[in-house]
Amino acid sequence: MIRYIKGIYSMNVNGGIVIETSSGIGMEVFLPMNSPIYKYSEGDSIMVYTSMIVKEDDMKLYGFHNRESLEIFELLITVSGVGAKGAMAIVGTLSSEELKRAIAFEDAKEISKANGIGKKTAERIILELKDKVGKADLQVPSQDIPSGIASSSDSRSEAINALIALGYTKAEAFSAISSINDEGLTSEEYIKKGLKNLF
Repeated sequence: MIRYIKGIYSMNVNGGIVIETSSGIGMEVFLPMNSPIYKYSEGDSIMVYTSMIVKEDDMKLYGFHNRESLEIFELLITVSGVGAKGAMAIVGTLSSEELKRAIAFEDAKEISKANGIGKKTAERIILELKDKVGKADLQVPSQDIPSGIASSSDSRSEAINALIALGYTKAEAFSAISSINDEGLTSEEYIKKGLKNLF
């Protein structure tokens, strides 16, 4: 398995680039259409994180500018009915944070913005990934959560962690959740109200 390639940006090809390695081999790597890697120029030294997909009659390398995008891609291709092409379309349309948010709040319409991804496929992605995406992201240790929030309910703490997993800072998450006066809500309800406070 080739996990990353370091080399020289040699040339553009349809849907990606060729990277010349130190051994003089040109590796063709397919990229999402919005990849920051395209901002580099031919002759620049680059490093690309890669996922190698091997089929009976084909072998391709898919490249990403950071490990998070690579991990999202590899999660997406575990979903039944989502191949590398569909996963690349999603990663090329939505940022990692946007996709996590869409999955967390079951926003199939947002995921369907990707070319070739219909509503049913988007709903399947949500169903199969909602328990995986964001769970390993930043979690706030209980000692870092203000006592007034932590003691009020576990749902509030879970909501804070969920907002942080979606890309908000600790301060933003604390402020959004602590300003909710309602008690006894589920974590999902706190998240929805907290997001309204952030917009």
